[in-house]
Amino acid sequence: MSTKIGLIPANRGFFSDELAVQMRNETVAAMQKAGLEIIVPDENLTKLGCVETYDEAQKTGRLFRDENVEGIIVAAVNFGDEQAVAFTIKEAGLDVPILIFGCQEEEVLKRATPRRDAFCGLLSIGEALRQIGVKYTVARVPICFPSDKSFGDDLHWFAGVCRVVNGIRSARYGQIGARPDGFWTCRVNEKALQRLGATTVTLDLSEVIAAVVKMDEDSPEVKKIQGEIATQCDLSGAPPAALSKIARFEAFLKGFAEEKQLDGLAIQCWTSLQGNLGICSCSSMGRLGDAGIPCACESDVLGLLSMHALKLAGGGPSALADWNNLHNEDDDLANLWHCGVFPPSFAKAKPRLWYSEIIADTVGRDNAWGLYEFEVQDGPVTLLRATQDPDGGFMAVVVPATIEPTKAKTFGAYGWARIKGLRKLYRDVLVRYFPHHVAITRGQVQDIIWEAFGNYLDFEVFAANQPVPGMWTPEAPF
Repeated sequence: MSTKIGLIPANRGFFSDELAVQMRNETVAAMQKAGLEIIVPDENLTKLGCVETYDEAQKTGRLFRDENVEGIIVAAVNFGDEQAVAFTIKEAGLDVPILIFGCQEEEVLKRATPRRDAFCGLLSIGEALRQIGVKYTVARVPICFPSDKSFGDDLHWFAGVCRVVNGIRSARYGQIGARPDGFWTCRVNEKALQRLGATTVTLDLSEVIAAVVKMDEDSPEVKKIQGEIATQCDLSGAPPAALSKIARFEAFLKGFAEEKQLDGLAIQCWTSLQGNLGICSCSSMGRLGDAGIPCACESDVLGLLSMHALKLAGGGPSALADWNNLHNEDDDLANLWHCGVFPPSFAKAKPRLWYSEIIADTVGRDNAWGLYEFEVQDGPVTLLRATQDPDGGFMAVVVPATIEPTKAKTFGAYGWARIKGLRKLYRDVLVRYFPHHVAITRGQVQDIIWEAFGNYLDFEVFAANQPVPGMWTPEAPF
């Protein structure tokens, strides 16, 4: 689904109408090429389809509000009228991300050259937005032609920021069961989370267990899930009875998420499930992640928020890992591991359905089946952890990394991540502010997360090697 963006072509009338229309139309074309759904005034609503006067601002703001746009782009097609921009945004009344940029001159200036002066006007637009208390994003190449590749890249970036901001502000997270008593790291302040915009929907684990026990194991849905698992992974040694319960558990989780319109689940994954139902939840949670429903271990709601944000930013599945181990021979190489809950699409080779070697000593091997064991595919990834300080304030750490092959092996699902400056990040950021869980997604979307969390969601955002506050400026190549 494309992102719906409102466009304000900001005009000042004593500049060239022809140049204003040219840049308006080129901006629309660039947005169309980026796959965005565009809401913009036409010449029947405003002069030239641009925005200059108070009346045009009111009409355009109402248009944006009626269409419920998910973000707004301000294009200074020339100097632009800063009041018209401000009044448009006030009239729309939508607390959405805003991107501002200005259009470059046609040529090196000569006395006879028709001018735009957007370089100057964009400063005035920014000042007007600050005066009315509106947050905004500056294009990474602020003055450009809309046809430039840099602007196309910025459009994709900004659409991701809109998805993250709007998605987190309206999120619904299912919490199934209590966090493990030994894990203070999974505590969450629900009232502070609600003020952020995310609602927690709770369900006692006993209700899940009872529903799974009663569920018809021959139902079409259960059989379908069993067939998919059998095709997806190596079932050698897995007991048929365990496979049936695993499939029924997944069917229940999927139905609960659909019924409550949830964006993800945080699940009490041990040890009640093993003692009372006789399975691990990991494989079901990983499969749901591939189906667009991220699932966090150990009822870690803020871990789930981190996973959800990565999914919104990149569009692909996410996982929750432990910052598990530092490589003995490489200080920039960390093992990102969990029992076996990663989405199977992460796997380098066909996963194996296995039992938890950690829990089996306590609950018995027959009650501990349900993990997906595999190594994660090599390539770029993004890591994210959102958390709260003791007073309820929000913080996040975002880290670009690369999964790479090594000779080091372990059980469960895992990948070895190369992180530039890991020792400093670990010492100065992770140990001081963040718990042991971190969300991971394939691909690099750290720039989207940095802007969404740091600018619009009021998180204190930490990152390694980040020289410019408020704007992601990664070293190239990473």
